[in-house]
Amino acid sequence: MKKTLIFLLLSCIQFVNSQELALVKKNSKIGYISKDGSFKIEPQYKSAKSFSEGLAAVEDNGKWGFIDTKGSWVIPASFNNAKDFNSGIAVVQKDKDWVYINTKGEILKAPATEKIFDFNNGVAFIRQGNKVGLINSKLAVVLEPKYDQIKPFENGYARVELNKNWGIINTSGKELVEPAYAEIGNYFKGTTWARKDKTFGLVSNGKFIPVDGAEKIWDFETQDLTYAKKNGKIGFIDLNGNWVILPIYDKGKAFSKNLAPVLVGKKWGYINLKGTFVIEPTYSDAEVFSTNGLAPVKESNWGFINESGKLVIPTQYGITSNGFVIALFVQQDKGFIDGLARVKNEGKWGFLRPDGTVLGNQWFENAELFSQTAEREKKETSVAAESPKAETKTTAKPASKPATKKKK
Repeated sequence: MKKTLIFLLLSCIQFVNSQELALVKKNSKIGYISKDGSFKIEPQYKSAKSFSEGLAAVEDNGKWGFIDTKGSWVIPASFNNAKDFNSGIAVVQKDKDWVYINTKGEILKAPATEKIFDFNNGVAFIRQGNKVGLINSKLAVVLEPKYDQIKPFENGYARVELNKNWGIINTSGKELVEPAYAEIGNYFKGTTWARKDKTFGLVSNGKFIPVDGAEKIWDFETQDLTYAKKNGKIGFIDLNGNWVILPIYDKGKAFSKNLAPVLVGKKWGYINLKGTFVIEPTYSDAEVFSTNGLAPVKESNWGFINESGKLVIPTQYGITSNGFVIALFVQQDKGFIDGLARVKNEGKWGFLRPDGTVLGNQWFENAELFSQTAEREKKETSVAAESPKAETKTTAKPASKPATKKKK
């Protein structure tokens, strides 16, 4: 009996930790659905935000607080505004001031800073004068303010600017690439692209390697190739800076599942690692393959193809991510994410399964991406890092607008 009880307890914990909920708007009210398509929290809120680390910011009579996945108030609605939790800490507006709180709603004392910044990847910026540094989730300074600018962290690394030159640091504040470049890319397997004077190249082990004829280089994503421009055309280079696919395409995007979208004339198709077309150029637009082996392609509207090029979901949908059109977001936010794709059909939003069926057979006035909602007490000991986001300037931003005010 004892072993059976232990097994059930472990199963319960695993279930709770794997829950994912999505914010949806129905009949002008906001609620949350689970991945089986049923409502976990019935639509009842006028303004609310997606779950983050087991808590969601919700507005009640003009004030913001936080609920758990059962819809119970964990932090009473007493703030003028509120942002998402990250690393166990959220930024909220109390009266006229922005402050940090923990998951109990307690206000935390932060080191001296002229502005309050969101946590990301376990750290947050602090600004003193014209310089920016870092604090960790224990609100201890890990990097004294020394840089002119720090971009948001992606996978534990951030671009930093000093005296108009760019380098890269990690979340401990350690300089991995010294600020010596006019431009710099993301950090991928110990390598980044950079521009030195007018020359584009790669930086690896502290050494700058010029890439022959490169006029621009894009970030490495999930594979050891990235696209670059030479003589106005797009080709692909490897981590050593070698052209492995000649620059003969009009446009290109990242490799995923060993396939990359490229534009020839006015049509998009997909090439393999040898530069051979696997899917001929037939679409007006195309995006990278998701991990489930499906990619968004566009004719007049968007649909999905598999890796052999077969259209498995008809091109009848609009495709967005986090409330914005697909073209504005990075690769990781497009198409299928954890088995579901957020789409628009006849003015309504919903989620497609890989077989083309609609989750819960329901369409909504608004629908946000699913987010992890692990139990709060579990998250306090192990905080998951955010998905890479697009770059923003290192200035404190107001809390994001409630879902009800987002424009489609």
